[in-house]
Formats: sequence, C-alpha cells, structure tokens
Amino acid sequence: MLIIGLIREGKIPPDNRVALTPAHCKWLQKNFNDIRIIVQPCSNRCFTDVEYIKAGIEVSEDLNACNLLMGIKEVPVHDLLPGKRYMFFSHTKKKQPHNRRLLQTIIENKITLIDYECLEHADGQRIIGFGFFAGIVGAHNGMMAYGFRTGAYDLGRVAGTKSYNTLIRTYFGLNVPIVKIAVTGSGRVASGILEIMNLLGVIEVEPDEYLERDFTYPVYVHLKGANLYEHRITKKYNRLEFHEHPTLYKSKFDPYLSTTDILLNGVYWEQEIPRLFNWEDMLKPDFRIVTIADISDDKNGSIPCNLGDSTIEHPVYGVDAISRQAIAPYQPFGVDVMAVGNLPNELPRDASRYFGDQLIKYVLSDIRQGTSDVIERATIVKDGQLTAHFNYLHDYALVEEH
Repeated sequence: MLIIGLIREGKIPPDNRVALTPAHCKWLQKNFNDIRIIVQPCSNRCFTDVEYIKAGIEVSEDLNACNLLMGIKEVPVHDLLPGKRYMFFSHTKKKQPHNRRLLQTIIENKITLIDYECLEHADGQRIIGFGFFAGIVGAHNGMMAYGFRTGAYDLGRVAGTKSYNTLIRTYFGLNVPIVKIAVTGSGRVASGILEIMNLLGVIEVEPDEYLERDFTYPVYVHLKGANLYEHRITKKYNRLEFHEHPTLYKSKFDPYLSTTDILLNGVYWEQEIPRLFNWEDMLKPDFRIVTIADISDDKNGSIPCNLGDSTIEHPVYGVDAISRQAIAPYQPFGVDVMAVGNLPNELPRDASRYFGDQLIKYVLSDIRQGTSDVIERATIVKDGQLTAHFNYLHDYALVEEH
C-alpha cells in the first residue's frame, strides 16, 4: 500500500504550491486501490483543507502511517521525520551552501531523499518541474519591468490576476514598442518565455537578422546551446561534450550585448559553465541591455549581475555596474534585474495542476512499483547514505567537527 503524505510547506518565505491538487488526489484514490493520501493541515496552501476534504481526502496532522512524504520546497530541518522517504526540491545537487545542513540532517536521520529536480530521462532531460510557469511569470515580470522603466506601457502584477487565463486577458490591446529581446535556453523555462512572446505579439527572427537589422516592430531571438557556446579550439558545439566538459567551451553571446534591450534568461547553469557575459562587459559603451529577467535565477551565475533573489512583492532591483552593488530599480544609469526564486508561486493553482499532471503521467507508476532506474537516479540519499550517483556530495554532506 502506497500511503502518500502531502506535507505542509515550512520554508520562509512560504510557498503555497502543492504536488497534488484535490482533483489529483480524488482521481488517484478512485482509480488505484493501493493508494491512500493524507494531507497535513495548512492555512496558506493555494488549495484549502476544505477543498481536500470535499474531494474525499483525509486531512490529518499525523503522517506517521505514510511511506512517502511529498512537498515542494526544502523541508526545514526541524520538520524532518526520521526514517521517512521524501520527495521535494532539495536544492543540494549543486552544493548550495544554504542547504548543506539540510542534507546533513537527512543523512543523520536515516531519511531517503528523492529530488524532483533529479528525475531525468536516460539522456539527462528533466521529467517534471515547474519550469513552464517559471518562464511564464518570469517573462511577464521582465516585460513589466521594461514598461515601468521606459513608461511605454503598463503591465500589472501576475499575482493580482489569480489565474493564467485571466493573465492572458491582460495582454489584449497591449502594444509592445519597438524593442529587441534575447531569449536564452531550450527547456520548459524557455517554452514559458516563448508563450508570453507569442501572446504579446513579439515576432521571432533569426540570429543573423537580429544582429544585423533594425526593425519597425518588436522582435525576439531564441538562442539555444549552439547559439550561446562554442568549443575554445574547434569553435563547434556538441551538447553532450558541453555538459560533461563545460570548461572546454566559452560564451559567444558577446554580439548580443550591443543589440539587445531585454534579456530573458532561461539557460541551465552550473559552476563550470561559462557565464553569458562578465561584469566588465557591462561597462562597455555599446552595452545596450537595460532589463534582465534571470528566470533560471543562479546568484553570480550565467548572469553575473544577479546579486541574489528579489521577492514576489518586490521583484526588480537595479544594479550599478561600476560599484557592482544593488540600487533602486529604473535608474537611467542602472541595469534592472528580476531574479525571483519562486516565480510559479504567483500562479500557484495553475502551476500545481501542471506539476501534478506530470507527476501522475510520468512518475506515478515508478512510485507505485517501489523503484525504477529513474527513481534510483533521482535518489540523493537512501536510508541515510549518499547513493553512488551523488558521491560527489560527500565533502559537502560531511558534518564539520568543532
């Protein structure tokens, strides 16, 4: 019997998304007699306790009977239940310093951790995630920031619309001015960005046109791996080699720095992957970018002027390229940066439905049978031990002696 516990989100600031909506839970319990779901009470979920109860789902503080606990964001260390099996986004695979104690506690308490981010097909392609809605909200926020900066148009906040369908209606009649937008990335985030470009009526053009021409209407260029990186010697791009040996590559984004007004960044980044540009590039006289939505949101990552998370309440901050410090947004001498870490939380009900659909479609059968190659590859810790695939985290997970 698979007894799933939907845990209350405890991270601050609070996240109100869920892994499974009431409709998902009702469908699962109706169609699978080996699945039972218990929902931990929570006052700030995007779906209320009452909605789960009306769907016939048990709501209880006691999750001891559960053999799989599912959440969204990192679980506070004081909320972890020893010996349990968890699924959530742990944000530990890149050795993120702020989550080191989380992984150490998971090991100390002999917990099993399956990370959604690590659920991948054999070729490394992510299976599930909130990336599409991160792209939707991030692109909207980037365009909103440019409108505020220039006064050319007025876009309101995503959170005020309550649903994606309502958000779409806010674009009716909106005239985007003549502007050049670079969209980077090839995954779900980029798909969400492109959705907003199409809804806003921004026209896609090819890279050579984008670099060489001026236009009388708003345009965007979509830049993927081969457009962004090249081998230092051969000048070619091989996706597999790039991800296995990123230090052999360098960025080829430089020509876009002088031809782009808005950068909507959705590239995946790890420590050794080249940055798209450097701080020094921002001081060049022809540096044109004034608004950056770093939707991938890696501090000091592919976007060097990402100084850290902004918030849903205050999504944009300015950056002074000379001092390399944060300033008030929309200053003539600054570059505006949008770098919110929980963008899908602005459309939580839509994002949760999307996530749960993927979870049921692609992962449920593996969960029901107990394990699979996909589940094994996504298991960072099993019964308190780092798995072979994540042995590189050994030093990061080691508890320091004092």
